[in-house]
Amino acid sequence: MAWSTSTRLSSLAAAIACGLMFAAAASPAKAVPPPDIDKFVGDVMQRFGVPGMSVAIVEGEQTTHAKAYGVRGLDSQLPANEHTVFPIGSETKAFTAAALAILVDRGKLKWSDRVVDRLPGFRMYDPYATANMTVRDLLTHRSGLGLGQGDLMIVPNTDRSRKDIVRALRYLKPKTGFRDVFAYDNILYIVAGELVEAVARQGWEDFVRQNIFSPAGMTDAIATDFKTSPNHISLHARTDGAMRGLGTQRVLEAGLDPRVMAPAGAINASAEDMANWMGVLIGNGKARNGTQVFSAEALEEMWKPVVVVSERGFPIPEIQPVIESYALGWFVHDYRGHRIITHSGAVLGGLAVMAIIPEKHVGISVAINSEDSIARWSVFYHLLDHYLDMSPTDWPTRFEDVRGKMVSQALEAMKAQPEQVNTNTNFTLPLAAYSGTYRDPWYGTMTVSHAAKGLRIRFDRTPGMEGALEPIADDMFRTRWTDSSIEDAYVSFSFGKRKRMSKVTMRAISPLADFSFDYQDLEFVPAR
Repeated sequence: MAWSTSTRLSSLAAAIACGLMFAAAASPAKAVPPPDIDKFVGDVMQRFGVPGMSVAIVEGEQTTHAKAYGVRGLDSQLPANEHTVFPIGSETKAFTAAALAILVDRGKLKWSDRVVDRLPGFRMYDPYATANMTVRDLLTHRSGLGLGQGDLMIVPNTDRSRKDIVRALRYLKPKTGFRDVFAYDNILYIVAGELVEAVARQGWEDFVRQNIFSPAGMTDAIATDFKTSPNHISLHARTDGAMRGLGTQRVLEAGLDPRVMAPAGAINASAEDMANWMGVLIGNGKARNGTQVFSAEALEEMWKPVVVVSERGFPIPEIQPVIESYALGWFVHDYRGHRIITHSGAVLGGLAVMAIIPEKHVGISVAINSEDSIARWSVFYHLLDHYLDMSPTDWPTRFEDVRGKMVSQALEAMKAQPEQVNTNTNFTLPLAAYSGTYRDPWYGTMTVSHAAKGLRIRFDRTPGMEGALEPIADDMFRTRWTDSSIEDAYVSFSFGKRKRMSKVTMRAISPLADFSFDYQDLEFVPAR
């Protein structure tokens, strides 16, 4: 899960812009973190109700700050420390890219290799994409899939395997042409994880642990279930308000299941781990113990822009880049005239962001164990400004104002939702007749059942994703998932001749729902 981004320019204009903006010579960074860092972090956490935060800063060959604040969870109240592992979400994508880079270094793979030649069973919906997709294409979000398309195969969990995800790809109808535009996805990074296993003859988790974590000195990091760490956090979210993000902070019983989606976003790491990882990046692929994790040439390839990022419209003018690109597992953009290599991450109940400032030889990492995103961004930009000698900005207030407007607009939009303005009993069939099994080509089956208390819906390939299905009007229903951390959705039934059920479509209720709840990409038909 992650959010995408900025104005599309032509390739020529992008290349010119990058050359002009990023031509500044490297200059030494400040020797120490901001003197107010502890107070600033504490104030931000208190202001936005964040239970715990992990912050790491690297300057050249030194870790100048690696610390966690607050508690590991509201349930345990155990203090977080520099070895507490926090989820880094889609920052994991850089590790998957690095795993492939290591295989390239070893001569076992080329970035230009066709995936279909290296991964058994790989097939896209578009035959041209199948025949021409390279290893580089897997990592750059330009396959033709839409934003987050297919994520409901893995969110919030699944009974599938990664091989099942590879097989399901052929049923995902593209939204655009192959290599036409940027559209962020998670599914193809799962495919990339399968490619690592096919080439290395070793599971993605084991390969990353042995070839990245170990030589980099990431002794706390895990790429499996975070609860296997003795020093893990609890995940937190606000799910009892009018929409997700509003209400009381609570501990989530479960987050995203890491087993299948791991190569796209399942790594958990401590402040010390992130400092060591950033040390490898600043050191051109070499760890502080002298081990060459991957070559300098591989790092250059991973940071080389490939596709211009389509518009995402940053909410504050000061942080809107002139040009933003995606490389191999990394965003590359400008911030106030400086080149930044960055990626953020999001899972259910946790958020993270990190950046490398190449000209300053500085790395910054921030992670929290809740979904209070403006706390993450406030600390991140406070630190960026410090190392870039920018005038101080009241980032907490700036982000709070923006979020307030977004929430107000979303709540206003929800007043016009169907159940608010158009309740009736105009249903084509008696409610019991809506029960049955429905199939979507890429997701699989969804079951609607009827009992004394009414209809219930269950996503059959997603354990625990079930709940009440309440009638609204005109063959439309709404879900009430038993697990309140799952975004509710509208469910619409369509009929053809002789009142025969033809299809079932869905869309998220909240205007601010995360794109990984891609209900709009589903089209169920009665299963036969």
